[in-house]
Formats: sequence, structure tokens, C-alpha cells
Amino acid sequence: MSKIYHYKECGLDNVFIEGINICIDDDGDEVITISAVNELHKAIALGIVSHEHGISGEELRFLRTEMGYTQAELAIFVHNDKQTIGRWERGEYDIDGSAETIIRRLAIEKLTLDVELDMEELARRSISTVPMQRIEIKKSSNNEHYELSAA
Repeated sequence: MSKIYHYKECGLDNVFIEGINICIDDDGDEVITISAVNELHKAIALGIVSHEHGISGEELRFLRTEMGYTQAELAIFVHNDKQTIGRWERGEYDIDGSAETIIRRLAIEKLTLDVELDMEELARRSISTVPMQRIEIKKSSNNEHYELSAA
């Protein structure tokens, strides 16, 4: 059985994957298997950096950890301190637009994301937004590739 799966295990509440196979175990519980997790997380990162509104604190945390940075290391790139990064990630403060633009560009480069957005467009998208943007991903039939669904 295949359906849309709400993928919360990545630490985000806005990721949905189409094409995940769901099996029922001997106890009657649903069991899923996520193959190619690195590929999936790269598709999620692509969804975050390319959506048209500001990124949330949870999305910032996801990008930071995918890039392999501590809060202190990321703070250096955006000329801030690690406490500010933590406040952004917890949603205590909106992420500074200039810092968000840098973080998006850094993620594109560090994670080698296939994004054709220039700095001007990234800056336009790096604005605070109230609603979290839904990230929809489609899994290929060979179970080894993920791609953003058309919005």
C-alpha cells in the first residue's frame, strides 16, 4: 500500500512524502521504510531554500544540522552569536532577513543543491512569514530518488 506519509522524523512538521510503501506487521501496526535518507534530506533542504517565504526556526535547525554546523559555527557566517541562532531556531525571534539569505546561499553551496536562484531572488524570499510552508516530496518508483512535487 502506498500513500502520502507525514515525515515528522526529520524534526519538521511540514514534510509530506508521496509514494512511501506502508506495510502492516504481525501486530497490525503500520511499518514504513525510508530508503536513501540522505537523498530525501537533500530534497527537503531544496524545498526549504527554494520556497517563496521565510524559513521557520525548525527549518533553520534542519538546514544547520544537514550542513554539519553547530550554532556557534553558523553564527560566524551571519555575524551573530550562537544564542541568537538558538533563539531563531526556537522561534523566539524572526530570523534576520539578511542572515536568512546568507544561510540559504550557504545551504545551496554546502549541500550542492540544484537551485537556479540568484542572491537577489533569495533575498526577496527571505522575509518573515506566519504560515509554515508545506514541503511535498515524491518518491520515485525505484525507491532511490526523491524530488519536490510541483507546487
